[in-house]
Amino acid sequence: MELGFEEKDFLACCGSTKFAKEMALASPFASLEEAVRAARDIWFNKVDVNAWLQAFSAHPQIGDSTPTSHHHRTSPTSAQWSKGEQSTAVATATSSTLQELSEWNARYREKFGFVFLICASGRTSDEILAELKNRYPNRPIIEFEIAAQEQMKITELRLAKLFSSKAKDTIDQYPAVVAKKVEDRVSIIGGHLNVTSEATAVKTFQIPTRTRPPITTHVLDVSRGCPAAGIEVRLEMWKGTQPRPLFGETDIGGWIFQGSSTTDNDGRSGQLTSIVNVVDPGIYRISFNTGKYNPAGFFPYVSVVFEIRESQGKEHFHVPLLLSPFSFSTYRGS
Repeated sequence: MELGFEEKDFLACCGSTKFAKEMALASPFASLEEAVRAARDIWFNKVDVNAWLQAFSAHPQIGDSTPTSHHHRTSPTSAQWSKGEQSTAVATATSSTLQELSEWNARYREKFGFVFLICASGRTSDEILAELKNRYPNRPIIEFEIAAQEQMKITELRLAKLFSSKAKDTIDQYPAVVAKKVEDRVSIIGGHLNVTSEATAVKTFQIPTRTRPPITTHVLDVSRGCPAAGIEVRLEMWKGTQPRPLFGETDIGGWIFQGSSTTDNDGRSGQLTSIVNVVDPGIYRISFNTGKYNPAGFFPYVSVVFEIRESQGKEHFHVPLLLSPFSFSTYRGS
């Protein structure tokens, strides 16, 4: 049995109107897992940075009950869910902790321009304060990505609540076994979402089928404070005579072309490789034509070499590039 939802239902899960519209267009969904797959694809690949900021502004600060933007009208359902998600933090907070949280929230907002976002479900006030202090030194471009990941965790948790509520409302239309399966899925998803560490924050459960290529990238221009559009990207795989490329040795003919693309207005590359459930293990090289993007810059091109092991074949590899005229950095993304 497929469950259908309206745009307002998805807006309660994520405060971005564009996200809610895309989810409504993609529904109905046969299962919670199918809805989560669609949500992740829409959030990370189809909405722009303005949609991210709109969603961030729908959240109150920890310990508060009003959204950070006075222009954002939060639905009663969203407000109720926020209160529940913060219940552990509020219950464990002392007056001094709340005061310190308020001060650090203000400091964070002044630096980054948006509310400190964290999936607060099951977290104490001390844990949230420690995480806020830990993330505060980040560069804005990195913190923006982290906040987007936290928003996705919140969205997944609320989708589980939405499906649970819908299943209860229509229980008479479901065979008992189907209703039980829906409740089991909600329980499993919720359990995963409560295990919140930095290493596991990106994945709440294993997704059986992909909705995007296994290797993607996102280029952000730090000097301009915006995504880097129009950068040529090339993906290759090592097939040389040696098991792996060696530093300082010629590798002519060892790298085999896999695909290429150009970053869009949001700095994201198009499809660099086929959408397969299991990616071939091996060593890959992703290269960026930074010299063409910024002829006055220091780097004519930038290449990042990484290995995908056999045990990682079902994972998603995201290689963000943070670029400025005289430096660049990257890290393993989601």
